[in-house]
Amino acid sequence: MNKPQVTIYDTTLRDGTQGTGISFSVLDKIRVAEKLDGFGVHYIEGGWPGSNPKDAEFFMQAAKRTWKSAKIAAFGSTRRAHIKVEKDPQVQALLDAETPVIAIVGKSSLLHVREVLNVTPEENRAMIRETVAYLKAHGREVCLDAEHFFDGYKEDAEHALAALHAAVEGGVDILVLCDTNGGTLPEEVERITRDVVAKTNRPVGIHTHDDCGLGVANALAAVRAGAVQVQGTFNGYGERVGNCNLTTLIPNLQLKAGIPMVPDLTRLREVSLFVDGVANSQHSLRAPYVGATAFAHKGGIHVNAVQKLARSYEHIRPEEVGNTQNILVSELSGQSNVLLKAEALGIHLEKGSPEVHKILQEIKRRESLGYEFEAADGSFDLLIRKTLQPPTAPFFELLEYHCTFRRFGPSFRSHDTCEATVKLLVNGERVYTVDEGDGPVNALDAALRKSLRPFYPQIDEIALEDYKVRILDSRGGTAARTRVLITFTDGKNDWGTVGVSGNVIEASWLALVDAIEYKLLTA
Repeated sequence: MNKPQVTIYDTTLRDGTQGTGISFSVLDKIRVAEKLDGFGVHYIEGGWPGSNPKDAEFFMQAAKRTWKSAKIAAFGSTRRAHIKVEKDPQVQALLDAETPVIAIVGKSSLLHVREVLNVTPEENRAMIRETVAYLKAHGREVCLDAEHFFDGYKEDAEHALAALHAAVEGGVDILVLCDTNGGTLPEEVERITRDVVAKTNRPVGIHTHDDCGLGVANALAAVRAGAVQVQGTFNGYGERVGNCNLTTLIPNLQLKAGIPMVPDLTRLREVSLFVDGVANSQHSLRAPYVGATAFAHKGGIHVNAVQKLARSYEHIRPEEVGNTQNILVSELSGQSNVLLKAEALGIHLEKGSPEVHKILQEIKRRESLGYEFEAADGSFDLLIRKTLQPPTAPFFELLEYHCTFRRFGPSFRSHDTCEATVKLLVNGERVYTVDEGDGPVNALDAALRKSLRPFYPQIDEIALEDYKVRILDSRGGTAARTRVLITFTDGKNDWGTVGVSGNVIEASWLALVDAIEYKLLTA
């Protein structure tokens, strides 16, 4: 197999976990690493084995597995000041991880050498040189992460380059230039990287942060200047605002720059969603390439053009990265929006037909009340069906529902519960059900399902995934209208439903009913 032109070094499991709200168990780390390996990532940094038992356990588990494309890397630091490298327990922990690759962070900024490490530049270079040489003597591939390199270069270029040369003297395999504070501009990154490539006899990599929103742009600039390795995290996890986002960088290199990165880029969105799912992190709707709205079209003129020629408003074909075109429906919609959205739902309509105008009018009427169908495809499906088709016997009719909130015991050890009663007419039979929940919506959901289960057992396949409430006009105070958007899944398909009312419970009820009806209609 030919050596890739540019390699991917993923640090989601190490640098990514420094992001707010991001945490992985050992099993999580193994699952993510296996997913990245299957995707074609070249290096996977698993953590810092000297820092915590969880990372040490990950490396023990990783050593037992066979990896298809990736080399597992352990991350650590140079030896401490004024001690022998073989006596440093942190360096020994790196060897004990038994990974083929070790990345060590070394100071390349004179400010950090003097003010943070409190050592001389000569001792700092010795720390880098001796640690690299020691790890190389034990047969490891060694990367130097030159911390704060771009800031250090701008402070004192001679000192920053001398730190790199110390690593070269130790036998380092690759010099990774780090924009640790994320404050460097692309033109600076390109100029400085080009200088490093010209003055060092080693491959150069790039590690950027996104503090100025330039993490991906800076990585691309470094590749233009000769960098042959890009470091980053999936979905941009990382300290402060995050690291260079590989879900954006990889397709930019492969599709825009023509540099092969992974064997099957159509799996990009799948992997991105998987990593977010394991991290229990909300997926970014607006993420380039992989977000749900990355290929979404809302304005009628845009949709009309896309219907004729997709590339008129799409920079790539969505399927190249495993995404899909998404036609949104709103008060801005024209006929093309409705036609394409209906077609996606399996409903064929003729342009200019009275049915299309009728649907448009109903959409605009409902949106004037506060409804929004962009993320509520289930409710939109029902709107089309109910607008076009003659009335049929409903699956159930609401006769009455009621919610109560109760608190038991003194305040310091109270127990809260909500109880909901639901009266329905199902297939001519009156059904009365009571159930409890953690809140009024949860209780209503439980009571509704309990009522319908004997008639429609398939509703047990439905799980509520997300629940959002938005106040539409806060000037109305407690009387303001409320929009509730709920996302459901049955394990195969996901759909959203929406309800609007001056009463948040009623709005939630309307969205719950839409979800049940959608499932029963499409089962």
